[in-house]
Amino acid sequence: MTHGSYNPYENAQSQFDRVAEIIGLDEATRVLLRQPMKEYHFTIPVHMDDGSTKVFNGYRMQHNDARGPAKGGIRFHPQETVDTIRALSMWMTWKCAVVDIPLGGGKGGIICDPRNLTENEQERLCRGWVRQLAKNVGPFIDVPAPDVMTNGKHMLWMLDEFELIHGGRFPGFITGKPVGMGGSLGRTEATGYGLIYTVREALKSFAMRIENTSASIQGFGNVAQYAAKLYQELGGTVVAVSSWDNTDKKAYTFRKKSGLDIPALFSITDPFGSIDKNKAGDLGCEILPEDAWIEEEVDILIPAALENQITLENVGKISKQVLLIAEGANGPINTDADEIIRKSGMFVIPDFLANAGGVTCSYFEQVQSNANYYWEKDEVLQKLDAQMTSAFKAVKETAKKHDLYMRDAAYVISINRVAQAVKMRGWV
Repeated sequence: MTHGSYNPYENAQSQFDRVAEIIGLDEATRVLLRQPMKEYHFTIPVHMDDGSTKVFNGYRMQHNDARGPAKGGIRFHPQETVDTIRALSMWMTWKCAVVDIPLGGGKGGIICDPRNLTENEQERLCRGWVRQLAKNVGPFIDVPAPDVMTNGKHMLWMLDEFELIHGGRFPGFITGKPVGMGGSLGRTEATGYGLIYTVREALKSFAMRIENTSASIQGFGNVAQYAAKLYQELGGTVVAVSSWDNTDKKAYTFRKKSGLDIPALFSITDPFGSIDKNKAGDLGCEILPEDAWIEEEVDILIPAALENQITLENVGKISKQVLLIAEGANGPINTDADEIIRKSGMFVIPDFLANAGGVTCSYFEQVQSNANYYWEKDEVLQKLDAQMTSAFKAVKETAKKHDLYMRDAAYVISINRVAQAVKMRGWV
């Protein structure tokens, strides 16, 4: 998940410090906002199917809830780290603020590899996570959601355990639930679609038609899949996708210069976003090394896998043709590489704006669950489009007005909104 000495939390704090200086934030507010307000570290003993017991490490960080309950995903990953979760909780605060929804930032995780766990073992793990946190989360305190290698099934197990403990029905406790069990229509597509809504608006500002553009994507999990789907439906050409191959235990880039068949790729992808290399060859894809995605001569790069993927080692491989990078993942460009991209003049849609469609639709799900009233899919996606478009335009206008890099402009809006909430509550 991290490479070398890279620390995502230090990266998140560095980004924050830069903008805190720009806006002249006072020292007390800086100290408060550059770290989580609450952290929970705990162990989860799980009875395995073979009769043994294995102990897993679990976490939940609540960065700031001045604007509303903490909100953020729970990821399962064998290389999860405490500092990754701290960084992600911080980015969630800015993400909720930039799209102006009344939630704060949180994040959770368990160090595990669900690909090596049976379904029964995954269920026990989910329930154990909730048992450790049942008094510290809830629909009006902290609302979890899916993240890397978690899905609606995991969320429903967690909801069921929370309701068993508290003796009632609390569908607003968690989002990303299956449709029909309190989940929202459109939630599956939300993060990927939201990303493409911002790409569409960026291309409009360049006076470019999406039909005349091409893209290369890193990752093929939920975000990348639906970003690729909508981008292709709007007329764009996806030239390459980088994805993990679970058989070989390594990643490859799958390329087709005339354009990949995204629905066909869906059909040979497992629930964790791993493309079957052999079947990809049958679809006419070239099988290239993992990092080939970043070298493609395309207009748009979409890093939508994990953090720290564009670094000093590979940033120079980005083609001169690339006009736009849309960060589907959280923190995919490290600080050093970001300085190079910033100076190049390349347009970047920062992560906590580009991928905010997921938390926006999670907010819609929370509202629907708490009200016990559910919207049609078209209504959800229309609301999502309006929210993402409005947020993008506000960031773009701030960047233009103050001659700022898009990332800095997004931070200016977010930090000012959170700082104002903190001050109005009398915390500083």
